[in-house]
Amino acid sequence: MFLVVVLILGGLAFAGMHYVSGCKSGSGPHEPVAVTIPQGASSGDVVDILHNAGVMRCGGLIGKFLLRNDDRAGRILAGSYDLKTNMTVAQILAVITVRPHHDPTVTMDIPIGFRLTQIAQRVQEHLHIPAKAFLKVVDSGKLSLAPFFSKGTKNPEGFFYPHNYSFDAKQLPTAQQVAEAMLDEFRRGTADLPWKNARTLGMTRYQIVIIASMIERETGLATDRPKVAAVIYNRLKDNMALGIDATLLYDDPTPGDGTLTAKDLQSDSPYNTRIHKGLPPTPIASPYVDAIRAALQPAHADYLYYVKCDKDGPGKSRFASTYAEFLHDKSVCLGT
Repeated sequence: MFLVVVLILGGLAFAGMHYVSGCKSGSGPHEPVAVTIPQGASSGDVVDILHNAGVMRCGGLIGKFLLRNDDRAGRILAGSYDLKTNMTVAQILAVITVRPHHDPTVTMDIPIGFRLTQIAQRVQEHLHIPAKAFLKVVDSGKLSLAPFFSKGTKNPEGFFYPHNYSFDAKQLPTAQQVAEAMLDEFRRGTADLPWKNARTLGMTRYQIVIIASMIERETGLATDRPKVAAVIYNRLKDNMALGIDATLLYDDPTPGDGTLTAKDLQSDSPYNTRIHKGLPPTPIASPYVDAIRAALQPAHADYLYYVKCDKDGPGKSRFASTYAEFLHDKSVCLGT
């Protein structure tokens, strides 16, 4: 019986390997075929499009595995391509990761850490969609991005992913299409993150993005992001106010100057994390994948404080576990 089982398993393994090998090959007729990859298409969508057109021999899970196993898979570009049936994955990616010359596009770069009002201005500048019209769609409550937020959410701040977007120059997108493309890019860009950690940390996925947005605004250094995350989680655990002024700047009582006065710091805004404990109501910016990863994988440290310390290097911060340590670091770094 054992021998029979071994033979069966061996046969299945051989058959599986033979099937995958066939999927990798480019054997068969090579007929010209035009393929269009829409803006915001996921890797699964791309596999389905290619397989249905006969370009990729295998679809489904195996097709996705073969596509994602190539480093270039993350650089697939939307557009119309002239391909052939029965191409190898390497041959396919050599084409669809290079912008097709015959497909004129308009590009729009959304920098890391932008907030919705800034994104709306970029949309107006590059796509000629009035900023107010874009924000009206965004705030309509008609957008959704499960499992992060559902329809009815009036302020989906934080989920308009930083990315270099391309759109068809001959037929510019609507405000709705632009918003949906950005939400789709968020899903794609963060798909491989350890989201299961959110439950362990006692957070929803939406709250993780709130934390990530604060990390994004507080530091741009890879070494400091997990430490800032540790401070946030430790303060929440100890029922301390977060005291992150970037949250109040998001809802600045005196907007326009980019600073906070002593009076501003007394504001009763729910974004004033000096006086209101817990997280702010929404994200305060669009975080990139690195900040979200830090929110999901904070440093294992008992830090409760940090202070900017350019003496240690541009953008660096010093972290402390006690208030006395913090005061010392503040004196050294800021001279106060």
